Order: sequence, then structure tokens, then C-alpha cells
Amino acid sequence: MTAAPPRTADGRELRVETQPGLPGLGGLYARGAAASGRIAAGRALPSLPVIGEGRSPDGQPGTAGSDLSLPDVAYRVSGVGTDGLERHLHDYQRLLHEPVSSTLPAGYLHVLAFPLGTAVMVRGDFPLPLLGMVHVANRVDVRGPVVLGDVLDVRAWAENLRPHRRGVQLDLVAEVRHDGADAAAPPVWRGVSTYLAKGFELPAKGQSGSSGSGSSGSGSSGSGSSGSGSTDEWTPPLPTGRWALGPETGRAYAALSGDRNPIHMSALSAKAFGFPRAIAHGMYTAARALADVGPGRGDAYRWTVEFGKPVLLPGTVDVAITPGAEDGSGYSYVGWNARKGLRHLSGEVVPL
Repeated sequence: MTAAPPRTADGRELRVETQPGLPGLGGLYARGAAASGRIAAGRALPSLPVIGEGRSPDGQPGTAGSDLSLPDVAYRVSGVGTDGLERHLHDYQRLLHEPVSSTLPAGYLHVLAFPLGTAVMVRGDFPLPLLGMVHVANRVDVRGPVVLGDVLDVRAWAENLRPHRRGVQLDLVAEVRHDGADAAAPPVWRGVSTYLAKGFELPAKGQSGSSGSGSSGSGSSGSGSSGSGSTDEWTPPLPTGRWALGPETGRAYAALSGDRNPIHMSALSAKAFGFPRAIAHGMYTAARALADVGPGRGDAYRWTVEFGKPVLLPGTVDVAITPGAEDGSGYSYVGWNARKGLRHLSGEVVPL
């Protein structure tokens, strides 16, 4: 039994396009770079044929460069086996300080599913440039464990394009189900990644969306821009831990996630995009905080994160994990630069 066609947040049913397998991020980033250049040229020179028109998924002239509407399509890959992922999984668990086991952590499932979402964002009819997209926030619902040997069904799409004071935001949604699961049941894992595309506009309907902007994360869509981070004054809590992140942190996570964005790889390559040093992947820091929460998160939980100032590498991050509710259920976490008092990320892990 397969899941019903997905619907967007506003109730639109999406057309499902089945893909032969999960793609690799390397080729997708190359396509995204080319599409980003085309979109930029189309905005700068809208009167020129082809350049200003954009192209449709089949390569024909279209309206991708000017029409800010997301494709009504969801990509799907079924029969995704996990029995050959043991070494890769254990390497991930060691890097992220998760217990080495046969259970795929929520952050690992993000790594597994994200390339399919990226494939949606490099379609010819996707209206926004992959390069320069800023990773703002994530929300992940985990309904139960996924373990080595499980066969999975993965889907991904983009939705909820909305105005933001600095451009437009959208959500990239990915869902993981056990292959053959009850069509009416919610996915075992569902991730919503929120991105900001600066400098774009929608017809005025009132500003909405989060005002935060964050560092690039795993699947930050090749962001070459840091966000402004939160400007609210705050008093850091007492730390419960400290991460000492070496200059190799970005390269190590890139090797596991496939996200080899230059801003994470070295100081030299990061400087080309305006950073003084390489920065840590946002989803590395979020998944590291989730690991710090530990087994108290249970088997079913919601994990949220909002990104602030990027973590420069090498760097030290103070972290506080605290009970998140009066009844003691769930946890809140925050990571910050103690010397400068800047928040890097904050979020919650609450039971479902």
C-alpha cells in the first residue's frame, strides 16, 4: 500500500513524479549553480528572450525566472534500502556524538532525504536561485524508530511561498515512510526546512514568516550568505556543555552529508563568499544539540531549530540543555558564542 498524493499546507494536491533513486548532491549543486545564474540574468535582463523567460523542466522556454510560483510536484523514491548503510551510519553517529546503534537518528534521515528535496529546487520551473538561499529553521516530527534493514519510501516537495521583510520564504518538505505502510498513517519522519531567498518580492499581502535568518546548514542550498541572526538582547543560561569544533568539522560533515558547499570546506574557499573563515553546517549544529538531549527525547518527538549567527571554524560553542516545560516533558536547547554573546541556534525537543 502506498501513501496518498501529498497536499501542500494550503490543501493543494501535488502530482507525484517517481524517481529511479535518491540523487547525489554533487550533480544537483552543479545544476543549481547554472539555474541560479540563469535566474539572476533573467532578473537583470528580463527583456532578452530565453534568458528572461527561464526554462521549464523539459528544457523549453518557460517562466521560471519571473513567475514566483512553486512547482505543483512531489518527487518520490520507493524501495530505498538501508541495510548497506551500516558503516556510513556509524560514522555519522560518531561524528555527531550519537550512540552507535542500528537506529537511524533524525538528523541522519535528514541527510538521507535532503537530496530529493534539492532535486525539486533545481527543476527548471523552480523560481528561486539555489545559490544564496539562507537556511532559517527546521521542524522535524519523528513518529517512531527507523533501523538498519528497513525499506523506505521518500517524498519531497516545496510549498508555502510567502513574503518576508528581506525577500521571500518557502518550506522544503520531506517525508519518510516504511515502504508499504498504511496510506492513512502519518510518515515515520517528516522534516520541514525553511529557507529565505533575499531580494525577491511577492504581491503585497502583508509581511509574514520568521524574521530570523540563519547560517547555511546541510542542504542549505549552497548559501553563500550568513543571516543576520537574532538581534534581541538576551542573557545566556548556565552552560551544560561546550563543543570545541576544529577546522576539519565542516569537511567531516560534508563527507557524510554530501553538502560540499565551499563556505564549509576551508577558510580560503569561505572567504570567496564573504566569510572570514569556514562555517559549520547548520544541520551539524542542530543534530549535535539533538544528540546532547540524549535518550530522554524518546521514540516520538518534535525537534525544532532556529538558526542565528553562523559558527566560525575553528570555534567554541557553549550549549545549554534544559527542561522545556513545567511538567518536565521535553527539552529546550541553545548554543552560543560565550565571548561575543551571540546565539548560533536554539530549539526544542518535545514529545509527540
